Amino acid sequence: MCQHDLHQFLCALPKVEQHIHLEGSLEPSLVFELAKRNNTPLPTDDPAYRDIDSLSARYRKFTSLDDFLHYYFINMGTLIHEVDFEDLAYRYFQKAHSQRVIHAEVFFDPQAHTSRGVEFSTIVNGFKKARQRAKEEFGLTSGLIVCLLRHIPPADCHKAYIQARPYLDSGEVTGLGLSSTELGNPPHLFKSSYDDAKAAGFRLTAHAGEEADVSYMRSAVEDLHCTRIDHGIKLPEDPDLLSQFAKERILVTLCPLSNVELRCVKSVSELPIRQYLQSGVPLSINSDDPAYFGGYIQENYCAVQEAFQLSVNDWQGIVQGSIELSWCGQERKEEMSKKLAGAMEICVQ
Repeated sequence: MCQHDLHQFLCALPKVEQHIHLEGSLEPSLVFELAKRNNTPLPTDDPAYRDIDSLSARYRKFTSLDDFLHYYFINMGTLIHEVDFEDLAYRYFQKAHSQRVIHAEVFFDPQAHTSRGVEFSTIVNGFKKARQRAKEEFGLTSGLIVCLLRHIPPADCHKAYIQARPYLDSGEVTGLGLSSTELGNPPHLFKSSYDDAKAAGFRLTAHAGEEADVSYMRSAVEDLHCTRIDHGIKLPEDPDLLSQFAKERILVTLCPLSNVELRCVKSVSELPIRQYLQSGVPLSINSDDPAYFGGYIQENYCAVQEAFQLSVNDWQGIVQGSIELSWCGQERKEEMSKKLAGAMEICVQ
């Protein structure tokens, strides 16, 4: 539990989450529930799958991004039916709402499901139902971002992009992203998909600068036309690019606990958050894959506060920037800004 003086303030802040993988909110309890519901066998030769507690304990021992992804993809195999995807997303939205998230832009990985015979429509329809429930019950708005899995050959990723095009065209999917194993899979390999998406006017982001160096971030901006970068902790390696991010208001969606759990940094205090704030680089604080990394958005806010001792004004700026750079309409942004202003009036009294 955060012991900082601003803890109650951080809890009360209305939040925008812009880097959350819905499949990464698949808690061990739901893994076992879905495996039983769908008669899906879990590995018998891995002691992590002995029970819920064993799987939870294994999550505290990740040695790398690939070690995490091993379990991430196994667990996704329990998601088969529309109701499974609805249950997954709705449980995330419930948790997010309890931590004062008012808008979430959520990633999903269709290739990990369509490769198992799950229809693209099954995934999107399940998430759509959960999103509608979250809006009706909590007033929590959301957008879907389809991710290409970069460890899969670019030609196959382009096929997945073409499969997603009707949903992007209709606006049912908000934008295009790029995730999975970063090292050895540089952004420029996916240029053809992003060129098409750029021409069509879709919103674009990519994971870059998590494990790989800052050149991946530059490529994501220059080759993939991204206006948002996910993780992006290597930006200080290139001062010119850092200045460009500040000038062009390119958002960096940071995931502090994730970076520590995956050994990208030893502690949250090593992240360049203070440098980004001082340089004017817009950033948001997010949970990435919260079921695996020991914390949802509130825990990430608290970890940042304990590491950097940010001011009330710092936090107001972070949240306001995440609102302004959200991929929702101007009317919704104005509504969220009013919520933030109202919370600030109460909190600073």
